[in-house]
Amino acid sequence: MSSDKGKWRSAMLAMVCLASLPVSGNGVRVRGGPSASDEIRAVLDRQVEAWNRRDLEGFMDGYWRSPELTFFSNSIVTSGWDATLQRYRQRYQSDGREMGKLQFLDLKIEELGPRAAFVRGRFHLNMTSGESSGLFTLTFKKLEAGWKIVHDHTSSS
Repeated sequence: MSSDKGKWRSAMLAMVCLASLPVSGNGVRVRGGPSASDEIRAVLDRQVEAWNRRDLEGFMDGYWRSPELTFFSNSIVTSGWDATLQRYRQRYQSDGREMGKLQFLDLKIEELGPRAAFVRGRFHLNMTSGESSGLFTLTFKKLEAGWKIVHDHTSSS
């Protein structure tokens, strides 16, 4: 009977240990550390902070630094990290243009697997000349450098 009590105690201890492990956004138990959704949200938070400091290079750190990065905006297709940075500079920093204050709203992060995720949300840009807002969908991929946006499709309203 005492060996049954020992087995029961071991089983209970194992269940308590398992119950204390963190759970990722898709319900899969992970060993310590933030979930993929938390890491992706942190990337987006750093982008907003960089934008609001007028730091386009810091904002672009959330993107895959590759010629294979794709950025779709309305009917314009931009390929590559350098071309995307240039597009942002021209649109928001050339000729004394204002970058405004950026917000990301209504974020929905869907993990597609251990190394890929899909993000939907809204952006809101408040400038002295007015406001701009719209929708975006992002494809994130877990790379050596962490979670990076590999595709961005943004449309303004």
